[in-house]
Amino acid sequence: MKRKILVVDDDAAIVEVLEMRLTAMGFDVTATASAQAAVLAVDETRFDLALIDLRMEPTDGIALMEAVHTRQPRLPVLIMTAHGTIETAVDAVQRGAFDYLTKPFLRDELRAKIARALASRRWARDRERLLTVGQTLASSGIMARVLDAVAQGAVETTEADRCVVFQQEHGKLVPMASAGTPPPSWSALESAAVAAMTKGLPVTFPGSETGSIVAAPLVVQKGPTGALVIETARGIEPTEDDLELLALFSSQAASAVRTTHELERLRSGALAALGRMATEVAHELKNPLAGLRLYARHLEQRMEKSGDADGAGLAQKITSTVDHLAAVVQEITAFGRPPELHRVPTSLHALLDECLGFAQARCELPGIEIARAYDAACPDAMLDARELRKAFLNLVINGLESLREGGRLSVSTAYAADTHTVTIVIEDTGHGMSEETLSRIFDLFFTTKPQGTGLGMALARSVIDLHGGALTIHSALGKGTRITIRLPVEPMAGGARA
Repeated sequence: MKRKILVVDDDAAIVEVLEMRLTAMGFDVTATASAQAAVLAVDETRFDLALIDLRMEPTDGIALMEAVHTRQPRLPVLIMTAHGTIETAVDAVQRGAFDYLTKPFLRDELRAKIARALASRRWARDRERLLTVGQTLASSGIMARVLDAVAQGAVETTEADRCVVFQQEHGKLVPMASAGTPPPSWSALESAAVAAMTKGLPVTFPGSETGSIVAAPLVVQKGPTGALVIETARGIEPTEDDLELLALFSSQAASAVRTTHELERLRSGALAALGRMATEVAHELKNPLAGLRLYARHLEQRMEKSGDADGAGLAQKITSTVDHLAAVVQEITAFGRPPELHRVPTSLHALLDECLGFAQARCELPGIEIARAYDAACPDAMLDARELRKAFLNLVINGLESLREGGRLSVSTAYAADTHTVTIVIEDTGHGMSEETLSRIFDLFFTTKPQGTGLGMALARSVIDLHGGALTIHSALGKGTRITIRLPVEPMAGGARA
C-alpha cells in the first residue's frame, strides 16, 4: 500500500513540481494550494505525512499545521520555507513540526527527510500499539484473553499476515491463540517455534509462500514455555526493527502470562480456603435449619387448624425463608467441594437448548425474544455435561431475569478449528451492570437479587476454569450484558457435530 502524503503550498508551480516528484518516488499524493481544501482532505483521509508551506495567505503554515494536528495528532509535518525564514521554521519545529525543508528543494534532501519522518511515524505508532497491548495484557485476568491480546498485538505491531501463540502443554506444542489470516502450513510455524525455544532467541525462516517466518520464545522463570510466531506476506522481509519489536513484545507477553498464572494460582487458593471455611459453617447450620423448618411447618399447620390466617401466613413466610437458607447452605457445600470432572460425549448446542428451555419455563417473562446462532462446525466433545449445565443455566437465567421489561437474549457459538476452541456468547439487552457491580460479580456471596445466594457466578466460572476455559463479562448500565466463554474442545473420533 502506498504511503499517503499531503502537499500544501499557495504557489501552484511548487505544488505541481512536488506532486510529480513524490509520485515518481512511489507515494500517493494529494496536492492543493488551499488551506481550506487541505483541512477537508485531512478530515476525509488518513495521511502518513504532510508538507506545508510556512508563508501562505490567508492562513499561514503554523495555523494550518495546528488545525491538521487537532484532526490527526500524530501526523508528521515537514514545514517548507525560503532561506530568509529559517528562524521561523525552527520555531515551527518547536511547535510541533517534525522538520523543515528549505526552498529550492534538493532531491536527496527531500527524499532523506521524508524517509526520516515516515520512520518516526512508524516508531511512534508501534510504540503506541505496544503500550495499548501492554495495558490490555495487564488488565487481562484470564489466560485466554492474554493470549488473544498477544496474537492480535503481534500482528498489529509488526504488520504481519498472521500470528500464532504456541504454549507447551504436556510435552508438546499446542496453538493456543491466533490472529490474522489462517496459516497455509502449521508445520512450518511449529518448526520455527521449536527453533526459537531451543535457541532462546528470535529466529527467522523462509515462509511457506516465499514470505518470512519469525519466531520469538516466551521465556518464563524456568525457560521457554512457548513461542510467538509471525509470518509476513510474499516479498516482505522483516527488518531489524521488527525483530527488536517482536523480542520486546514477546518479553512483555511472557511477563503477562507469568503474572496471569500467579494471579490465577492465588485466586484459586483463596477461593479454596474460603470454600473450606464456608463448608464447615454450612455443615453446622444443616441440622438447626432442618429443625427450624420442622417447627415452622408444625406452627403453620396449627395456625391453619385454629383459623388464624395471619399467623399461618407468617409461619409460611418462616418456612419459605428457611428453605432459602437451606438452598444457600446446599450451594455453599457444593462450592466447598469442587467437582471432579466426569467427561462424556456432549453436544454443546443440545446442552444450550436444554438450558434455554428450562430457564424460559422457570422465568415465564413476557415480551422476551430468544435468538440462537450456532456454528454448524462445532463438534461434539468430551465434557462434563452435568457441571456445564449448572453454569450455563445460571448464566441464561441471569440474562432472562434482566429482561423483566422485555428484550432480547442471544446465544451464539463459534468454533476455531486451528485452536480447537469454542466461543460461546450469551448476550442480553437488559439493564446492564454498574462498574462497581461488575468489579464484584465473581465475589463469593455478592448478589443484587433479594433471593440470590451470591454463589452462582463464582460457581459458573469455577466450572469453566475446570474445563480449561475462560469466562469474561462486559456490561454497562442501560446497555445490557455480554458474557463470553472460551472453551477448549477436542473433537471426538468420527467427527460428530454439536
